[in-house]
Amino acid sequence: MLQQIYENYTKEDQQVWKTLFNRQLAKLQNVASETFIQGLDDVKFTPEHIPHFGETNELLAKSTGWEIVAVPGLIDDEIFFQLLSQKKFPATTWLRKMEQLDYLEEPDMFHDVYAHVPLLSNQPFVDFLQKLAIVAANHAGDAKAIYLLSRVYWYTVEFGLIRENGNLRIYGAGILSSSGETDFSLSDKPKRSAYNLREVLRATYYKHDFQTQYFVVESYEELYESLKNLDDILVEELNLQMAL
Repeated sequence: MLQQIYENYTKEDQQVWKTLFNRQLAKLQNVASETFIQGLDDVKFTPEHIPHFGETNELLAKSTGWEIVAVPGLIDDEIFFQLLSQKKFPATTWLRKMEQLDYLEEPDMFHDVYAHVPLLSNQPFVDFLQKLAIVAANHAGDAKAIYLLSRVYWYTVEFGLIRENGNLRIYGAGILSSSGETDFSLSDKPKRSAYNLREVLRATYYKHDFQTQYFVVESYEELYESLKNLDDILVEELNLQMAL
């Protein structure tokens, strides 16, 4: 694995982090999951400086036992899930440029760290994440199974919505790191459905556009509980696809 070389960050890098942090936090204050907002404090993220992985890992070790590991960029799904199964969250160390504030094709550190890491301090959420990853790791080499399990990750960890105190809130990192999708996901334009594991396994997702549908959970505990029969449901869905 790579190392985060903190002294390599430039003044522009720090300014990009500060600009994105302040802009997105202002938008998220009343629409993000309360657990995410609390998580920002738990891992001591501030707009004043890019997080130091070593310092963040010390805090995560005390709360849930997870850690961030540096990777060069997008990695193979099987390697990704293998790391998650070991309580290691892969994150890039590079940051977008000032002229790229609004859109990147490949996730950078703001997405990986700002949007993902705060929820790693929440035990029910990381229990769900590890359970999903363990099942995926057990199916290593089965591309169809990994693809279906990637849908679960996509519609929860990346683009999930949650209902808190009767209010619709965002917890998916793909939304939390995107100003445009933050607005879109809570608007009257997309379809929103109650979270259902079978429906998620059958849903198509979009990598380069806003999602056309989102799944809403009632709690992070619900996410974890939904995986109790994941192995059986996965086999059923794989058999169903083979029969079509």
